[in-house]
Amino acid sequence: MKRFRELLFAVVLCVIPVLAGAGSAHTAAADTSRTAPSAATAPTASAATPAARAAVGSHTVTFVNRSGKKLWIGSTVNKGEPDGNSKNLKSLPVLKPGQSATVTIPENKAPHHWRGKFFARQECSGTSGSTFHCAIGDCGKFAKRCNTGEQPVSLAEFNFDKKDKKAPWYDVSYVNAVSLPITIAPKGAAKVTKNGSCSKQGCRKNLLRHCPKADRVYNSAGKKVLCVNPSRDTPSAYSDAVKKHCPKAYAWSKQDTETGNKTMRQCGKCKGFVVTFW
Repeated sequence: MKRFRELLFAVVLCVIPVLAGAGSAHTAAADTSRTAPSAATAPTASAATPAARAAVGSHTVTFVNRSGKKLWIGSTVNKGEPDGNSKNLKSLPVLKPGQSATVTIPENKAPHHWRGKFFARQECSGTSGSTFHCAIGDCGKFAKRCNTGEQPVSLAEFNFDKKDKKAPWYDVSYVNAVSLPITIAPKGAAKVTKNGSCSKQGCRKNLLRHCPKADRVYNSAGKKVLCVNPSRDTPSAYSDAVKKHCPKAYAWSKQDTETGNKTMRQCGKCKGFVVTFW
């Protein structure tokens, strides 16, 4: 059985990059429409002609590692946007258990927005720029930045937009997969409501425990490390399990169309966010 699990994990790691590459265009088309709203494409995010906010300092995102594991933070941005692609972050933190680090969002320079995602890479090794590789959340050969799309993993998604007075928008997404639990909490917010503006999103519950058997991925030691969504654009046993145990996160790509959903939030008066990996 152990040998079978090792072979299964190896196969999944080979297949997942293909799935990630194949799904990246769809992610830009489908996920971007909800995680990175613009005045032209997402009227729910702001008024049809949002007033530009007064020039203020850039927001920050603080990452906190409560997972008990060493984490390499990864990030990718949305592509093909009509008002300009966001700028990739060039240096991201590596966190030992209990550590935290803060990055500044590059939103004060052209194109004056940042729409993208953060995630935790795990079980990484090798020389940065050469042989560096991560077993979970791999996104290229660099230790402190990504140069490819990410393998399916838990995501913290954001839309920082200087032209949208209601931005930033944020959500936790398990649309592609569940790896580590994630919570997002605004900091310095003027008004916080439990389930509305500036509320904490995501959950710290270990969702791998509730993963359907068919969607589980194990590492070479036989430990369950991933739960991969087999049908990201339609409801499934996977999305049912995620919604039941973590309603304040995306379980499938169109969950925000469901009545009473709690998937995405905005916090126009915050100074930044704390993203915690549990």
